[in-house]
Amino acid sequence: MPSDALLLDLDGTLLDIAPRPEAVVVPTGLPAALEAVRARLEGALALVSGRPIGELDRLLAPLRTAAAGVHGAELRRRPDGPVERLGTPSLLDPLRRLLAATPLPEGVTVEDKEVAIALHWRRAAEPPAALIAELEARVAASDGSLEAIFGKAVLELRPAGLDKGRAVAALLAEPPFAGRRPIFVGDDRTDEDAFRAVERAGGLAFPVGPTPPGGRPAVFAGPGAVRAWLASVAAGGALLPMGVIVPMEEAGG
Repeated sequence: MPSDALLLDLDGTLLDIAPRPEAVVVPTGLPAALEAVRARLEGALALVSGRPIGELDRLLAPLRTAAAGVHGAELRRRPDGPVERLGTPSLLDPLRRLLAATPLPEGVTVEDKEVAIALHWRRAAEPPAALIAELEARVAASDGSLEAIFGKAVLELRPAGLDKGRAVAALLAEPPFAGRRPIFVGDDRTDEDAFRAVERAGGLAFPVGPTPPGGRPAVFAGPGAVRAWLASVAAGGALLPMGVIVPMEEAGG
């Protein structure tokens, strides 16, 4: 197990999806289980989330890990290190002005993360199609400086060139992650970049169902199954879940 590294998404992977981002519930014992797993991995555990790193610290306190936040727009290379902010947040100002001037349908909310903007409609009767189309048109007209990516009932708007895959690659270049087989666990389309990044590094992708990204078969049925697995690993169980097939060239990792 010390030759492995574990990188984890948060919402929909460790935590059950909530109607609003601020309404998530952190199950009792999860931070302690993550800390125990990190100890078994000699520190090689990181969180890679769409949330800002400050929110990760708050939700999982007292746990503090290496982390990537806002889909790679924030990076903390080690638990006690500074948070690096990547990209140019001011590029989003035209979208901020558009959203501020647009009446939002019931159940639709805007989350401004400074380095990214998220349009949520999980509580709405239907997606705000006209607003989504307008935002996509603005992004298309940005000459490649902005990009939009869909998640589960959310549209993320951010400066181009930032994603979870780039964040994972940056973390894998740092100790104690460097030279280990990386394993990434995630549930959304935004995690597909991270899946590809760990696979390029000889690692494994563990999608979380019931609708994992990229058409991949789910390794875990949902966050509850992920938490049960982590509790088992924390107690000394195997890191690879039962039924996971490791390619022959990776079997010795």
